[in-house]
Amino acid sequence: MRIGELAARAGTTTRALRYYESRGLLSARRDELGHRTYDEHDLRLLRQIRTLQDFGFDLEETRPFVECLRAGHPEGDSCPASLAVYRRKLAELDELIGELQAVRAQIGVRLASFDEEPPLCELGGQGL
Repeated sequence: MRIGELAARAGTTTRALRYYESRGLLSARRDELGHRTYDEHDLRLLRQIRTLQDFGFDLEETRPFVECLRAGHPEGDSCPASLAVYRRKLAELDELIGELQAVRAQIGVRLASFDEEPPLCELGGQGL
């Protein structure tokens, strides 16, 4: 298939595909006219990249998963390097969740203090 068809099937743009190619994540073959050509394996690689990006992985974090698929493994996350990325991402998410929980707790405390005595607004009237 050509680049436009691959982009359409994967729900992305040809520009994104060229970018992935420039980063070494996607490899295009060329036909006799010099057009990029791809196959179902390329679509699978691209879907892996897009899924991980939807999960919040940056493009470079997808590399071990792509390399795992290229090596012939049935899933992109069946290699040690992919699992290491999962572990790092999970730790990152746990840290962010902790930060968000702390912010939420602070906002809850502030809100609770206003529930006891509504603040005065800037114009001198009662608050909400």
